[in-house]
Amino acid sequence: MTVSGITVGPSKIFSIPARGANSLSVEFPALISIARPKGKFRSLHGGSRHQALVIRFAMDASYSDPTGSTVFPRINVRDPYKRLGISKEASEDEIQAARNFLVQKYAGHKPSLDAIESAHDKIIMQKFYERKNPKIDVKKKVREVTQSRVVQAVTSRFQTPSSKFIIKTAAAFVVLGLLTVLFPTEEGPTLQVAISLIATIYFIHDRLKSKLRAFLYGAGAFILSWLLGTFLMVSVIPPLFKGLRGFEVTTSLITYILLWVSSTYLK
Repeated sequence: MTVSGITVGPSKIFSIPARGANSLSVEFPALISIARPKGKFRSLHGGSRHQALVIRFAMDASYSDPTGSTVFPRINVRDPYKRLGISKEASEDEIQAARNFLVQKYAGHKPSLDAIESAHDKIIMQKFYERKNPKIDVKKKVREVTQSRVVQAVTSRFQTPSSKFIIKTAAAFVVLGLLTVLFPTEEGPTLQVAISLIATIYFIHDRLKSKLRAFLYGAGAFILSWLLGTFLMVSVIPPLFKGLRGFEVTTSLITYILLWVSSTYLK
């Protein structure tokens, strides 16, 4: 019996002619040997590219069992995708088409059909599980968010200043935070909050060199920062400090952080 230039004998040995006087014999599925008439062994790596390709194709070639039925060559392959000869990105139509083709081709050999059906069932169950329990691609989600128009519009309003300026603004708001925590008053950190507003306007003016923009940006940033800090305190973050004014102190610290970002990076 000859399959694609491969001669199959009764002992299930593929006899493949090589170049020159050499001959190549392959025993499916586990034994591969290359012999010369003189008895010298020749390794596979020492053979030509043509011989290596022929061996690879021979290992995937169909052969017949003693009953004459065609045997599925990948019957013992564990990976269900490789057994059906499809990729893991194959659609359900491609999976079904591969299964139907193989079932029709090896219909006369029951172990081959069982191997094909088993691989098909495993792939279908895996696809069903993936639909019921989809994996969240965090990197993809982050990339989609950062590339959205809203985020692009917001990030375009910020720029990174010099390291010296960043250190100067950070030191100012750290001092305000320490004063707020170490010297709380019954009225709350009113003085420190007022100083934070003045510091924000000053730093924005120092970067933008515009009094009007510094005032508008500073006042807007102060109002939004205080509202956002209050919302976070009520809904998300528990009070970090105990006492009568713990709520106001924690809100002030959150506001200082937001004001530092605004006064340092706002374009």
